[in-house]
Amino acid sequence: MNPCSCRCGCANTNDPDAERRHHRRATSPNRTADRLAFLAENRTACVRLAVCAAFFLAALPCTETIKALLFLAAFLVVGSDILLDALSSLAKGNVFTEKLLMTLSAIGAFLLREYPEGIAVLFLFRIGEMMEEYAVQRSRKSISALLELRPDTAIVRRNGREQRVPAHSIHVGETILAEPGERIALDGVVLSGSSTLDVSMLTGESAPVAVEPDSVVSGGCINLTGLLSIRVTRGFSDSTASRIIALAQDAIERKSKSETTLSKWARIYTPFVCLIALAIGLVLPLLLLCFGKDPAWGIWTYRSLAFLAVSCPCALVISIPLCFFCSIGTASDCGILVKGSGIFERLPFLKTIAFDKTGTLTKGRLSVAGIFPVSGCSESELLEKAACLESHSTHPIAAGILRHCNKPVNAARMARLEEYGGSGVTAILDGKPAAAGNARLMKKLGIALPADPPPARGSLVYVAEAGRLLGSICLQDTLKPGIRESLAALRRKLGPDSRFVLLSGDNPTETAAIAAEAGIERFEASLLPADKLSALSHLQNRHPSTRQRPAVAFVGDGINDAPVLAHADIGIAMGALGSDAAMEAADIVLMDDHPRNIETILGLARQCRRILRQCVFMAIGGKGACLILVALGKVGLFGAVFSDVGILVLCILNALRCQKIPQK
Repeated sequence: MNPCSCRCGCANTNDPDAERRHHRRATSPNRTADRLAFLAENRTACVRLAVCAAFFLAALPCTETIKALLFLAAFLVVGSDILLDALSSLAKGNVFTEKLLMTLSAIGAFLLREYPEGIAVLFLFRIGEMMEEYAVQRSRKSISALLELRPDTAIVRRNGREQRVPAHSIHVGETILAEPGERIALDGVVLSGSSTLDVSMLTGESAPVAVEPDSVVSGGCINLTGLLSIRVTRGFSDSTASRIIALAQDAIERKSKSETTLSKWARIYTPFVCLIALAIGLVLPLLLLCFGKDPAWGIWTYRSLAFLAVSCPCALVISIPLCFFCSIGTASDCGILVKGSGIFERLPFLKTIAFDKTGTLTKGRLSVAGIFPVSGCSESELLEKAACLESHSTHPIAAGILRHCNKPVNAARMARLEEYGGSGVTAILDGKPAAAGNARLMKKLGIALPADPPPARGSLVYVAEAGRLLGSICLQDTLKPGIRESLAALRRKLGPDSRFVLLSGDNPTETAAIAAEAGIERFEASLLPADKLSALSHLQNRHPSTRQRPAVAFVGDGINDAPVLAHADIGIAMGALGSDAAMEAADIVLMDDHPRNIETILGLARQCRRILRQCVFMAIGGKGACLILVALGKVGLFGAVFSDVGILVLCILNALRCQKIPQK
């Protein structure tokens, strides 16, 4: 087989997802080097553990007095900062913390002359802390790498000279240069030059993308081959790279229901187990004393301390957030930005997906397929007036008309421009009222339309002036490559009871044709933004009585999709071509602008849910069994701590499996 397109040396499987996994493994840092770097960063903690172990071993053959002194030295070396942190938390009113529980257990063991077990409590706890920190650090790498997307400087052409300036000082409309091997600083349109771009950090796709004059490029891509001259279309803070960084940082701060519930539960759980430990160490001996039996204070105190040591809910407190954090980082590697871990709880219940058409299923790059003037108006005149009216619109239809006209537009010819979402625009053009839009807008304005529309498949834009129809322009769009196959694979993953719906503001003929090509049985056409919202609400209300009703997702990209994206159970926006409003309103952003990644994020969510359940079962089941054994005296302090740390390590290692991209 040939090397894959990412040039990482792996075999080309002709499978984009397999290639992405190969690329991720080949380009990720060496794990041994990662571990050595981590140990170097935490050398103080490593030295503490080494010195503690040295004191511990040196104490074993000594007399009781020397042994006690050496064990005390080992205790202070490994546990002094744990003790200080516990006292600091206690002073702030945080009484029941895991460090306080560990400190009490260790001090109690020393008071009972169980020196080795007291040191083992803190030694193993310190190792567990380091493993937790290492796991979190690894999971953060995917997200922190996003900060490299945004270069600090760029070469700008000003006053006939080229100079390197801070990227934030470059304004929209200026021209920047991107040299081979350099990361493009800002979003823009290529003015001259041709090259290939590495877009893997933005979209997760390893294959280079070819660009030429008039191609749209995003900040954060790496220019691989040729010199590019780029006209800036977005400022530094509005660039694609800046938006990705902001979304990723926002995702880290959001908490899921599981995490917030866990935090509340931990505040109740910790004092509860402390009361049980107090009952074991004090109440039970008093009861024995009341019945005239030997209270055995030392035995029950020892069991109480062991119970405290093993009762820390650290396995749950660490593993649940770590599952979500690793999943968010893995999604980021795949070019999927997830706004908060709560999305991973809703995605496994996804059954219905509503799609927008233009820019979501289709390329969003409409081209003029036909110009149909009425008598008394030429094709060039009709196209020119339509271009003037659409010159300030960001809709793909407007962009298609402007590309076909290919003439400069004089904005001074227009006044009182007004845009109607999902319908078109009106203005005063050359002193006369004019409009360009769909049949709904023409009907609203009282413009008579021909009984028989032009014989062309596509979106019709009617142009009227002074109350008279000048003609219509037909624009066509095509499906993105692989849409039908991606939706078929997604349907198989969701199950036979899943439903796909196409919601479009386009005419019924064009919508029906696109739906048939994509393999979507149901569609609704000629929808205004409010109509899309109503249609989505109808889909959500199909299961109003169930406790956990199937989730409904909406996939869109335009400004007019923002209300629907916000209202959906799961809003999914196209990232590269999508509007800022859509990205802000959505829960998930697909940076490669292709619905195939819905299957990827669904697999990640199901994997996260499965691993999270395993961690909860291991933590609660293992800890519950250990607590019972400790209370019955079957397990001592050393065994209790070792079991507790062992459960913690198992939960951490299991949670790290969320970093794996699931097989489709």
